[in-house]
Amino acid sequence: MAILLCIDCSTTHASVALAKDEELLLLKTNFTQKDHAAFIQPAIAELMHETNYKLSDVDAISVTSGPGSYTGLRVGFASAKGLCYALQIPLITLSTTSVMSRAAFNYLKDAGKLNEAFFICPLIDARRMDVFTAIYDHDLKEVLKPCAITLHKDSFAEFLEKGPVFFFGTGIEKWQTISQNQNAHFIPVNWTAKDMLQDSFKQLQKKLFTSLALSEPEYVKAFYFPQN
Repeated sequence: MAILLCIDCSTTHASVALAKDEELLLLKTNFTQKDHAAFIQPAIAELMHETNYKLSDVDAISVTSGPGSYTGLRVGFASAKGLCYALQIPLITLSTTSVMSRAAFNYLKDAGKLNEAFFICPLIDARRMDVFTAIYDHDLKEVLKPCAITLHKDSFAEFLEKGPVFFFGTGIEKWQTISQNQNAHFIPVNWTAKDMLQDSFKQLQKKLFTSLALSEPEYVKAFYFPQN
């Protein structure tokens, strides 16, 4: 039996999940982005209290590594690494885009579309016409690594020429305004820390852990402080 704590605060909403052997025990979610830092630790305490587990029962902690909100990623990493160090348990990291794509995969599975060849493309708003993105095939194999791009009418042309691409995420609206390709499909996918469970347990079983000393968020592009 393995107990896993998952933490995600890399985008507009934050969530924490506690699971036993891939079975979700409890999920807590916060939808106010500026409150992510204040949400995480009390939410974890509530998870443990309401499920009658102790932090000492947790075998590993998984956290989204980015791309996403600069502040949110730092909050998530600080919480995960601090708890792992205190509890002397391993850290697991998953890219935000892979977690989002797992949620999209499950959405398409429920819609009966897994018998088709397609691509999944999460879009995370990065202000102006910029987005963080990646692309996964219908087996959830990464075919475009997480990156930052500026959207234009010919974005993703290489993949759109091959077949349907399902777009979703916080950057979807800006892409919808300029996309004209008939293979571009837009789906309403919600993702939370529960979508981390399957891949996190796989890494736990394979002992694919991340170094506490060397790990840092995957910002993808530099953060610039505004000039006075």
